[in-house]
Amino acid sequence: MTTTYFGPWLIRQSEIFFTTELSFALVNLKPVLPGHVLVCPKRIVPRVKDLTKEEFTDLWLSAQRISSVVEEHFNGDGITFAIQDGKNAGQTVEHVHIHIIPRKKFDFENNDQIYNEIEKEREPRSYEEMEKESSELRPLFEENKNKTF
Repeated sequence: MTTTYFGPWLIRQSEIFFTTELSFALVNLKPVLPGHVLVCPKRIVPRVKDLTKEEFTDLWLSAQRISSVVEEHFNGDGITFAIQDGKNAGQTVEHVHIHIIPRKKFDFENNDQIYNEIEKEREPRSYEEMEKESSELRPLFEENKNKTF
């Protein structure tokens, strides 16, 4: 069985819904909005500048594919991509990751409020909730395996 870490935390395989040779995506323990997921390189690196060219490319191509699927699945009409790259940028886990957050009209009174929400401490959800969401998302990537995004 593959062992996957997000920074120092061991991630259950049931929380992962997408993988490539260099990247993986997992459901978020503390989502800001429904469908808020994370995509990370498999290699634990603290900063974007530490990624290889191949990791950087794979990470963003994965983010593009994942965003297309989660936007549709969660009935969004936009996506917020967010990276906090370094402690002074708000990064709390020293492992590069992209927040992918499906958006809808009026989900926040002020669109940029989402960045404050990312910073706020939120209650974690249960592993059962996370596993359920991951199991809903996983087959969507199998169905769209050959689709060009």
